[in-house]
Amino acid sequence: MNKRPKVSSNTIKRLLQYIFHYKLRFFLVLLCIVISALASVASSLYIQTLIDDYITPLLLESNPVFDALLKSIIIMACIYVTGIICTLLYNRIMVSIAQGILKEIRDTMFAHMQTLPIRYFDTHTHGDIMSHYTNDTDTLRQMISQSIPQMFSSLITVVSVFCAMLAVNVWLTLVVVICIFIILNITRFIAGKSSIYFIRQQSSIGDLNGYIEEMINGQKVIKVFCHEEKSKENFDEKNDALCQDATSANMFANILMPIMNNLGHLQYVLVAIIGGALALKGISGLSLGAIASFLQLTKSFNGPISQISQQLNAVIMALAGAERIFKLMDEMPEADEGDVTLVNITYKNGTLEEVDYNTELWAWKIPQPDGTFKYTELRGEVRFYDVDFGYTEEKIVLHDITLYAEPGQKVAFVGATGAGKTTITNLINRFYDIADGKIRYDGININTIKKADLRKSLGIVLQDVNLFTGTVMENIRYGNLNATDEECIAAAKLANADGFIRRLPQGYDTMLSGDGSGLSQGQRQLISIARAAVADPPVMILDEATSSIDTRTESIVQKGMDQLMLGRTVFVIAHRLSTVQNSDVIMVLEQGRIIERGPHDDLIAQKGKYYQLYTGAFELE
Repeated sequence: MNKRPKVSSNTIKRLLQYIFHYKLRFFLVLLCIVISALASVASSLYIQTLIDDYITPLLLESNPVFDALLKSIIIMACIYVTGIICTLLYNRIMVSIAQGILKEIRDTMFAHMQTLPIRYFDTHTHGDIMSHYTNDTDTLRQMISQSIPQMFSSLITVVSVFCAMLAVNVWLTLVVVICIFIILNITRFIAGKSSIYFIRQQSSIGDLNGYIEEMINGQKVIKVFCHEEKSKENFDEKNDALCQDATSANMFANILMPIMNNLGHLQYVLVAIIGGALALKGISGLSLGAIASFLQLTKSFNGPISQISQQLNAVIMALAGAERIFKLMDEMPEADEGDVTLVNITYKNGTLEEVDYNTELWAWKIPQPDGTFKYTELRGEVRFYDVDFGYTEEKIVLHDITLYAEPGQKVAFVGATGAGKTTITNLINRFYDIADGKIRYDGININTIKKADLRKSLGIVLQDVNLFTGTVMENIRYGNLNATDEECIAAAKLANADGFIRRLPQGYDTMLSGDGSGLSQGQRQLISIARAAVADPPVMILDEATSSIDTRTESIVQKGMDQLMLGRTVFVIAHRLSTVQNSDVIMVLEQGRIIERGPHDDLIAQKGKYYQLYTGAFELE
């Protein structure tokens, strides 16, 4: 049996904090709502005066004069116009408040997302994350700009109309209260049913968006393996789940208004009958004008209650979306306890001196217990000591990894898929933190270095290239936002990308979109290498950087990479063993352990696993 979901009070409190950023405008909205509600009540009450004091006496006159009646009608029109102006004003203000709040929420959500660890994106689909920025925020927009002002207006109207009805006739008011009590109980039952499915609907939308995003990214794979029918079956399952949740939610929501309206009509008829009977018997001194006024007040009383019921589902759905948004905001950011930073230095009288301009010389700034700082020049020395690591505590994937990479050395990792090659490089970047052991960078414990500064000192070229919407020049400059056009072009030449870039329609100003879909895989990889080159880091990580490039292009790229690697510490992951023969040391991994290490010739002479891989006696995969 489904339990009715409860809205977290913390969610409502946090939403109110955003609204209070606009408290002056929100106060003006409340003022306009009050005036609009009072104008509606005043116009209904004025009907009694209009009928009893002006229209009825004129019916008894042989030569009626309509001046007083015309004046009263003008007064009534002014009341209506005042209410209309206030309604238009508060709706216009609420739209600006809603868009301002959504901008703040999206800014905060996106800024927080940048602080989340890689692990979060590994465990959440991109489509579901996107749903926070689209569907969830749209439900908030509807609630803030429409539901909240309508509910406030309805509430104030209900209170004002109730007081006015008491002033007109207590007995008829009692009849209305009994009818409203019955209507509210029916509304509560239906709204309780729909709220469960509205919250499910939000979750189903996120799940469906995530699946669609995966299918779009994997279209080539789907078509190659003729997986279209299975993809459609899976989509139909998720779409059916969304359809069922949305149907259930909207079925209850849609029947709510007709039920409310018809019950309101029955109440209207009942009040008219009872009011007429009381007037004919002379009970309570009811006049024709009083009955007409009370009937108008009855309509004004039922309408706001119906609106509250109608907006209740929108509020529940919006709060479900807000729960998802705040859940993302509450995700723990990437931990960073480091206090060692990377600074520019220059040599003055043979000693290191920190400067605030780019010298292309860097040093680690290490705080000391006495409040001073020690400077260690950035050289690119990386050492692992007995490192263990697992993506989960239950499954350790690296065991007792110990390795030394001296400044300027080229270290290669080879082994079967899943042996742990990429995992080691992820630990150097601190995308993940180690379970046991130590990693030292220039003799400094890597955990004490601020992650942003650590990653600034590292360049990386991945097998899966990510290009962004923008020009070729902007994509290269992504590696160093302060790089000049000349430096970007020099980096492209270093990566042997300059030739094909100049042949593009607008050269370096050619606009790329769709992850550079107009370029070949090799061209996209060359731009990626140029992007790493312009960063000019002392340590480079090449994660199968040439695996998606043909043999001819690989020889061109390899020359550029050789230039790129000069004087740098380089970690290379490669399936083509021909690309790692000139490495200073080759590490052979198997099931998370280093089983062989040494230069190419020494490993060949040992005739172990590397020899088997190199000669083809053992398949790499």
